[in-house]
Amino acid sequence: MDDDLFDDVLHVESRFHQEGYQEGLRDGAKHGLAEGRAFGLQKGFERWLESGKLAGKSIVWANRLPTATQSSEADSSGPKLPSLPNNARLDKNIHTLYSLVDPKTLSIDNSDAAVQDFDERLKKAQGKERIVSRVVHGPTKDGQRAGSVT
Repeated sequence: MDDDLFDDVLHVESRFHQEGYQEGLRDGAKHGLAEGRAFGLQKGFERWLESGKLAGKSIVWANRLPTATQSSEADSSGPKLPSLPNNARLDKNIHTLYSLVDPKTLSIDNSDAAVQDFDERLKKAQGKERIVSRVVHGPTKDGQRAGSVT
């Protein structure tokens, strides 16, 4: 009589706890993976949207840069944006900004290297955007850009 009849009954709570723990671990890993993917997609789309906004700003700014043909043309087909000051540094920063966020040059691969490259380019582009904004709008007394909404 080496087998105790009540051994299985006495350890049923421990067994149920262990089975519940393992099932919870599997479900948590599965749902955590799904939540992580959803969170990653959301953050990726937010960064892509920010990149698109910066590309749009750079295009508008580039079209406001003074050109030689602009002064000789007297085209009054519609409202014109005011020209930006003739500044080599401003011109360089606007073109660099666009080259950093040009959608044709950005990779949408889901690899660590592509994501890191995108994040680095976005960070550099945000810095260029701040530089151009300061030149275009100029700082105000409270440090905010002119025309910015707080």
